[in-house]
Amino acid sequence: MYEVLLDNKDGNVWDISNIVTGITWKTNRIGSPGSLDFTLIKGAIYQDVSFKVKNGDIVRFRYNDQNVFYGYVFSIDGGRDESVRIKCYDQIRYLLNKDTYVFAKVTAADIIQRIADDFNLKTGQITGTTYVIPTMVEDNQTLLDIIDKALVYTLQNTGVNFVLFDEFGTLTLRNVEDLLVDFIIGDNSLMTNYIMKSSIDQDTFNKVKLYKDNKKTGKRDVYIAQDSANMKAWGTLQLTQSVDEDKNEAQINALLNALITIKNRESKSLQVEAIGDVRVRAGSYVPIVINEYNISQPFLVDSATHRFDGDDYMMTLELKVI
Repeated sequence: MYEVLLDNKDGNVWDISNIVTGITWKTNRIGSPGSLDFTLIKGAIYQDVSFKVKNGDIVRFRYNDQNVFYGYVFSIDGGRDESVRIKCYDQIRYLLNKDTYVFAKVTAADIIQRIADDFNLKTGQITGTTYVIPTMVEDNQTLLDIIDKALVYTLQNTGVNFVLFDEFGTLTLRNVEDLLVDFIIGDNSLMTNYIMKSSIDQDTFNKVKLYKDNKKTGKRDVYIAQDSANMKAWGTLQLTQSVDEDKNEAQINALLNALITIKNRESKSLQVEAIGDVRVRAGSYVPIVINEYNISQPFLVDSATHRFDGDDYMMTLELKVI
């Protein structure tokens, strides 16, 4: 059913499928690499005496002949007993390195390709992003934070949401709209449990204030958009940020309207327990149907945790509305 291969990088590739248990594959849409955790049973009667595992080894995981995870051993936790815990990360782990970059007139896709080239990372499909970022100066920041910032700029200025992930050994950038799966999770379809949450506590703003320093007048120009009804209901939740000097009034107002549209709403999240399907990962767009809450729409997967235990395969999804 599943296949786990370990490549020692010395010409030996071991099929360890029969000596691993408790496989967990986890992906997050923002801020961290994909991971694969499993327990290795050492000293099994069918284990070759020359078998070894060390940090940096390549691990490939497939399920029902589908490519799932390609990554590298980053920690080995063993003792006197026969169980050894192995943690692997995909290529995005190397984007946690820090560096300094100065970008001018580039797209988010350009930034990803530049960083991948600089750090010898393999890329796959990098979907073009149309928004040209005027400048980005990043001093001693993680590469992943730099990329996330570029993708946020792209979302704010175009309304298009992109996700970066490792697709079996290659960095991939896709529009989330293109990652809509062709099946439903919900009542009478895969789902076994769910928890619904709505919040205005983290990323909700009903007043947006943009400003830039005007060198000609010596004053600060301020632009405001707000929703008075939501301000009355929730209180004032204000987002304030600067804009580039070279943006004209029309561009600033367009950004203002985009931000108030994106931010002026409750954040709705949903946790779903379901029968596993490896086609669902962080960044996927999944149709959800829950009659109790009159839900029948796609949700974006913020994180996905897949657990393989013998013949049992379940997944936990953290979802959000976009």
